[in-house]
Amino acid sequence: MIDWEAKYVANEAHWDRGAVAPPLAEEWGRCPLAGRVLMPGFGPGHDLAWLADRGCDVVGIDIAPTAVALAQRNYPQHAERFLEADLFDLPSEWRGQFDGVVEHTCLSGMPPELRLRYRDAVKAVLKPGGLLLGVWFIDPDLDPGYEGPPFPLPLADLDALFADDFEIVSDCIPQAAFEGREGRERVRVLRRR
Repeated sequence: MIDWEAKYVANEAHWDRGAVAPPLAEEWGRCPLAGRVLMPGFGPGHDLAWLADRGCDVVGIDIAPTAVALAQRNYPQHAERFLEADLFDLPSEWRGQFDGVVEHTCLSGMPPELRLRYRDAVKAVLKPGGLLLGVWFIDPDLDPGYEGPPFPLPLADLDALFADDFEIVSDCIPQAAFEGREGRERVRVLRRR
């Protein structure tokens, strides 16, 4: 397992671009999630704060205490939304309590052997019919021999991961992206069956 706390303490959060992810902002204009929303792995908090500023009832979890503190410093007006928690060990009262989940970089930060656990955890917190809005890092264009994170998630693997328990609501290659990520991400909204 990756030690995310150590990465934040060592200031190795190279994924922090200092702003909301452009594909998330683009998709939110087409598919804003209503109701209670969970964001796992919120990191420095830019995406979550952007959603909250638009009226989204969002709460986030991150396993790294330093990430939680950073997000709370970055966005003190939303400090209560940033919680330290493990996606794989959430309180039982969270089961079936969310109308939506927003994914951006959490799954790509996990080794492939944890993907089924990720899917099961997301399914567990979503209400039946709940939506998973994901910005998926499909083509990270990694150097040969690089083992992640981020971990490559080929489109066929994304399809297979969610095929049994979710249906595709929308799917696109975003027009907006951070520099260097153009054409390498996929935005997909999935509905829990």
